[in-house]
Amino acid sequence: MTPLTAPPSEIETAAARDQLLRLRASLEQVLFGQEEVVESVVLGLVARGHLLLEGLPGLGKTQLAKALAAALGLDGRRVQFTPDLLPGDITGGPILEETPAGRRLVFHRGPVFANLVLADEINRASPKTQSALLEAMQERRVTVMGETHPLPEPFFVIATQNPIELEGTYPLPEAQVDRFLFKIDVPRPSAAVLERIVLHRSLGTDPEVPAVMTRDELLALSALATRIHIPKPVAGYIARLVHATQPGESAASAGVKYGAGPRAALALAAASRARALMEGRVHIAAEDVRAVAPAVLRHRLVLDYAAHIEGRTPGSVIAALLAEVPGTAGALPKTLADAKR
Repeated sequence: MTPLTAPPSEIETAAARDQLLRLRASLEQVLFGQEEVVESVVLGLVARGHLLLEGLPGLGKTQLAKALAAALGLDGRRVQFTPDLLPGDITGGPILEETPAGRRLVFHRGPVFANLVLADEINRASPKTQSALLEAMQERRVTVMGETHPLPEPFFVIATQNPIELEGTYPLPEAQVDRFLFKIDVPRPSAAVLERIVLHRSLGTDPEVPAVMTRDELLALSALATRIHIPKPVAGYIARLVHATQPGESAASAGVKYGAGPRAALALAAASRARALMEGRVHIAAEDVRAVAPAVLRHRLVLDYAAHIEGRTPGSVIAALLAEVPGTAGALPKTLADAKR
């Protein structure tokens, strides 16, 4: 989506912030003790990005996605990925039917034709089936037997995956991983959170989630986010940060086999705009970039074998990058006019 030229007003950003905080608060009543995860999910949707949630089974990843569809009033579909799942089970396909004109093949839509598609345990399906989502995620359309079918607006994929160390998992292809705006790690809850879950949840029942926002309101917020101004110094910071992920371009990138590319830079900008909107600001700042960088970059860095042996992870590399690459100098601008200077 091309950013609009007219910047938002402070009244618009303040109203948007109130809406986003209500949505975040509603989801926090579903996924206890996971405030950072919930905030990342909200930011990802405002930025019109797909989300990859990784964590052990039973941590509430699926429940969060279902609650999100209910809170936004969206058409949500769940696809359980298994080793025997076929691409046509996701996209749909032609079925021979009797029509007034005789027998003919009629396309029947699969579960991908929804506003929010929950790809549950996506890495338990074969790579061929995983790739069935590639065109849908990038182009927001599906092509079957030469015919192209547009997907509904808005369209999001929230995929959950188990750690690759578990049995029966297939690593996602790099080309597909790169199409996710965020990779969000879902940690195990603390003892205090487990106590809260025991007191407020029952096995086999889903919590009721009231609708706090409509589809049109979500689209309006996404459009408003594209109008958030990016000061040139902050754009330079995004460029330097992404460039520093390449092997040999920084001390922190030692052990990185493949770094992030242009899509990562665009993802950082979009996610930073969404965060600035949630903060009620009309421009993004370096602090926004630093806040979203781990979720944007962790799945776009491929480490070599030696780095794995040394115990390095994409997370540790990103932390070193944020410490090494200088941000923007000076105080945070207070107005749009200051931000454009």
